[in-house]
Amino acid sequence: MAISLAALLAVHSLQLKKSGLAETTWHQDIHWVAVTEQEDPQRFLNGGELVLTTGMRLRSAPEQRRFVRQVQRAGAVGIGFGVGLTHDAVPPALIAEANRWGLPVVEVPYETPFIAIGKLVADAQSADHYSKLERLIAGHQVLARALLTGGGLAELLKHLGGMLRTEIVLTQFTAQLFNSGTDAPTADTWASYPIPTGRRDACTLWAKQPFEDSGIVGYAQNLISVELNNMVKQRQAQRALCGQVLEDVIHGTLEPSEASRRLAGIGVNSTRKNVVLLAVSPAHHKQLASTSVPRPLENAVAAVAGKDLMVVINDDGGSAAALARNLSDHLAEAGIHATIGIGGAYTKPNGLRWSYFEARDAAGHGLPVNEPERLSLTSLLLASEDVPLADMANECLDPLRTFDRTHGAELMTTLESYLNNNGSVAAVAEDLTLHRNTVRYRLAQITEMTGYDPSVTADRVQLWLALAVYRLGTRRPG
Repeated sequence: MAISLAALLAVHSLQLKKSGLAETTWHQDIHWVAVTEQEDPQRFLNGGELVLTTGMRLRSAPEQRRFVRQVQRAGAVGIGFGVGLTHDAVPPALIAEANRWGLPVVEVPYETPFIAIGKLVADAQSADHYSKLERLIAGHQVLARALLTGGGLAELLKHLGGMLRTEIVLTQFTAQLFNSGTDAPTADTWASYPIPTGRRDACTLWAKQPFEDSGIVGYAQNLISVELNNMVKQRQAQRALCGQVLEDVIHGTLEPSEASRRLAGIGVNSTRKNVVLLAVSPAHHKQLASTSVPRPLENAVAAVAGKDLMVVINDDGGSAAALARNLSDHLAEAGIHATIGIGGAYTKPNGLRWSYFEARDAAGHGLPVNEPERLSLTSLLLASEDVPLADMANECLDPLRTFDRTHGAELMTTLESYLNNNGSVAAVAEDLTLHRNTVRYRLAQITEMTGYDPSVTADRVQLWLALAVYRLGTRRPG
C-alpha cells in the first residue's frame, strides 16, 4: 500500500528525523516525491507530494517562509529538507512557518540521497497499484462467476453490494428490478450509473453513498448491460413460442385435449380459471415484444399475439384489475402508450379463448385500463376464423371513405350518428347541426353507394357490423 510520512520515518536505513511539530499530519499517504530547488515550486505540484529540497536558493528567512507557504498551498504532504550541503540544519524560520501551517518537515541527512526516498515511495505505489489490480481482477471473476453459474442478475448485484459495502438498486425507469435494502434511491445520497442497452428499457444502477469504487462498478455496468440484452432476447423468443400456442388456441384449431396439453407446456393450467390481459399499442407494438413486465406479473405467461402483448394470469379473487393497472403504468413509464383490455376468468382452453376476445373487445374502448363487459355480437363473430368480417366491412365502407376523402363530405360521420341514434333523422340533424333534408340526402347517398339502406333493419345490422369492425381495426393474431 502507499507509504505514509510516519512509515517513511520508520525506515532506519534512510536515517530521517522529524523536524516539524505537525503531529496530526504524519500519517498522510505520500502520492509522489518532488525534488526541487525552485523558490516557488507551486505550479509544478499537483498535491500529495513530499517535496525534497536542499534549500539552495532559500538563503533568507523570508525566502524560507515564502517557500513553505507555496508548498502548503499546493497541497503537499510535507517537506524533506536535505542538510549538509547548503544548510547544516533545517532553518528555524522554515520550521516555524511549517508549524504555523501544520506542515510536517523531515530532516534528510547528507548521506541519504533523494533518489533513495523517491525509489521507496515509487515501490510502495507500485505495490499498492498491483494489490488493487489483483483485488479488481478477483472481483471481476466473482461477478462473472455469479452471473454465469446460474445466479443471474440478482446474484451479481448482491456480490457487487458486498464488495462496495453498500446498498445496491437497479431501476428500469421508475420501476425497481433489484433492491438489496429497503430505501429508494435519491440523487442526493446515491450515485447513479447508466446501463447501456441500446433499447428503450433504459436501466440505472444505484449505489448508496459513501462507498469506495476501485473500478469494479464499471465492469459491473458492462456485465449488467450484457445480461439485460440477453434477457431481452430470451424474452422475445419465449413470447414468440408462447404466442404460437396461444394463437392456435384462439383460432380454435386444436382439439380440447391437445390444446390443454400444449397450454400446459407453456405454463398455463387450463383446469384453473385464467384471465387474459391484452396490451394494445399500434404506435409501439414492436416494443411490446421485448419490453419487461412489472414484478407482480413476472411469473405470468406472456406472449405476442399478432401485434399485441397477451398476459395470462390465474384468477386469484379479483386481482386482475390491479395487475392491469400495474401493467399500464409500467408500460407508460417505458414510453409505451398502450390500452389494456381485461378478459373474464374461465377454465378450459375455450374459456381462455373467450377471455381473449373479451379482453380485445374491452381494449377497443380506448381507456388506459378497460374492464370486461358483455361480449358484443361483433366480438363473437370476430372469434370465428371462417367469417370474413374485415373484407365485408371494407367492401361496404370503402365507397363512403373514398367519397369523404375526395369531396370533403361526412357520410361516415352521418352513418355512425344515424346508427347510434337508432335511425332518428331528427336526432342526427341536431347531433351534427344539419337540416333534416340534408341528413335524408346523405342517407340516400349512403344507400346508393353501399347498396344497403340504413332505414331497413337487415341492412342497418350489416352497416352497424361494418362500422364496429372498422372501429376495432380487426386486429387478428398472426
